[in-house]
Amino acid sequence: MAIADDLKKTLTDPTPLYFAAGTADLAVQQAKKVPGLIEQLRAEAPARIDAVRNTDSKAVQEKAKEAQEAVTAKVAEVLGAIDPKKLGETAQDLALRGVGVAAEYAVKAKEAYDKVAEHGEQAVRAWRGEVSEEIVDIAVAVEPEPAAQAGPSTGEPAAEAAAEEKPSAKRAATRKPAAKKTVAASADES
Repeated sequence: MAIADDLKKTLTDPTPLYFAAGTADLAVQQAKKVPGLIEQLRAEAPARIDAVRNTDSKAVQEKAKEAQEAVTAKVAEVLGAIDPKKLGETAQDLALRGVGVAAEYAVKAKEAYDKVAEHGEQAVRAWRGEVSEEIVDIAVAVEPEPAAQAGPSTGEPAAEAAAEEKPSAKRAATRKPAAKKTVAASADES
């Protein structure tokens, strides 16, 4: 049953969907910046083109030749200094460092994935309008409504008045099962 439980957990986990929504939202945010970048390139292009046109080709060729000579000298120096014993030790050391770096990048990738998924969850809530409802729920919890305070003076029990005055609690209770059905339906469609 462990495999079935793992499959059920994997198929009902909304994190990949939130990651996709977060990626889409971030892409839209970046796409909004493109017109400004295009205008900046249009403004800078004439100066850059003039700089390329006014460059002396002989000076560029001389710098390229100097760089080629420096690289050739460095390669000859390195090849002359190769020691077979040290080469094996260095290869082993580099392999171990590579494993450590790979593990570090895997941790960073997981952190980035979680951040994008969290951003996606917030974006989905904003798209659904749930953010405003949560703010109302928090406000109701922090600051009691005047009618809820007046309940005992009118003869109603305080619990009944509070239950009648907080429809957001009922709305929150009915909203959660709907979200689970949506996630399950999304997983079934995949």
